Amino acid sequence: MNNYATYNISSSIAGFILLGFPCRRENQILFFSLLFIIYILTLLGNGAIICAVVWDQKLQIPMYILLANFSFLEIWYVTTTIPNMLVNFLSETKVISFSGCILQFYFFFSLGITECFFLAIMAFDRYLAICRPLHYPTIMTSHVCTRLIISCWALGFLWYLVPIIIISQMSFCDPKIIDHFLCDLQPLLALTCSRVPTMELTGSILCSLNLVVPFGFIMATYCLVLRAVFRVPSTAGRRKTFSTCGSHLAVVSLFYGSVMVMYVKPNSGHDSGTQKIVTLFYSVVTPFLNPMIYSLRNREMKEALRKVLGKRELES
Repeated sequence: MNNYATYNISSSIAGFILLGFPCRRENQILFFSLLFIIYILTLLGNGAIICAVVWDQKLQIPMYILLANFSFLEIWYVTTTIPNMLVNFLSETKVISFSGCILQFYFFFSLGITECFFLAIMAFDRYLAICRPLHYPTIMTSHVCTRLIISCWALGFLWYLVPIIIISQMSFCDPKIIDHFLCDLQPLLALTCSRVPTMELTGSILCSLNLVVPFGFIMATYCLVLRAVFRVPSTAGRRKTFSTCGSHLAVVSLFYGSVMVMYVKPNSGHDSGTQKIVTLFYSVVTPFLNPMIYSLRNREMKEALRKVLGKRELES
């Protein structure tokens, strides 16, 4: 579709055009197939972790309950973007309604913010288990764990609510073309009829706070954890602790490393190609890799997954 035709379509619709990844039709089909496979594997991988935690009584502890909630979060996180991307690969117009765009923006941001909080309390849980083992059962009770989980979901969906409501009330000028595969903050603000520096600054500050504060908390927590680990006299004990913490640190590094590139520095001037690649990494690739990272480095999780798969084979 050429630029003139795209402009004409964008002028006659009530929503937006998500350009996605413009390329030849054959490549669109290839990308569709690859993304569809990744989506199914992401759902299966995270779903398997949830089933393992629910069905295996040995995993009914805060560490794995938090992991199951995190996997549930990842399922919805990829669902906010990938189905619409799949539709766009096969669509000629690539149109998304105004309400659909705002809802995608809200859920994508809210789930991403919730993920930041979850990674922080998962680090806190590991700190208590390793640095305060005698007090761990009395501090991290099931009641406390439940309250932390509810707090993560509530904060995640309230954190950016007011800016999103304000953005939804703004007027957007033609051409309503978003050079991205999802409705993100900067592409949407770039389409407003009048620039609102205050809104851009507020959005950047809220994003930065949500990233920098939990990330700083996680790093400080793991400094204490590592100090405690090096004091463990047993090599096997250190190896087991490193294996458990290493999974979480790998996920933290993948997620925060890519997200901070996009949102910590306001008006960083990323070109659209860079924005798409970085966003694709933390919104699609990271949720796809997380189940493998957690299961491959955790012996108890691998055993539980084997039991789950064995049960399903027997039932079938």
